[in-house]
Amino acid sequence: MPTSPPPSSPRRNLPQLLGDARRWFEEALLTAMNAAGGPPVTSTQVQLFAVLDAEGTTVAALARRMGVTRQTAHQAVHGLVSAGLLEQVPDPASARQLLIRRTPAGEGAHHQAERVLQDLERQLAARIGHDAVNALRAALEAPWGPVPAPAPPSTATT
Repeated sequence: MPTSPPPSSPRRNLPQLLGDARRWFEEALLTAMNAAGGPPVTSTQVQLFAVLDAEGTTVAALARRMGVTRQTAHQAVHGLVSAGLLEQVPDPASARQLLIRRTPAGEGAHHQAERVLQDLERQLAARIGHDAVNALRAALEAPWGPVPAPAPPSTATT
């Protein structure tokens, strides 16, 4: 895991810590996939693969799931299409849209990435403990409910 800040640093917030954890997994995954001789991919492309439905997904849906613009998702898709990992096929539900789905090579890369991620989870458990990994998984899988509404403005005056 990324190193903790020095004691004099302010306490980091949870989104920062979650972001660091995600980057740890992404960097390790990219390193392992590159070492295995797979086509080079970016972290955005890895994120796209993670939110892609097996039956195919529109670029607009991918962009929403990734929290990026349609243009960013479109660029990631085209890079993966050029690498032979994704293909664009007509959407049977809409003649005007295309679905993005994995090619056979993309399925192979996806399964390889899943194996790497399982191994990384085992390595993490060896480093921080199985109980900590199980607790982390349980917390992340628990329903968090809807996004909270903004707090009303403070009525305190200065």
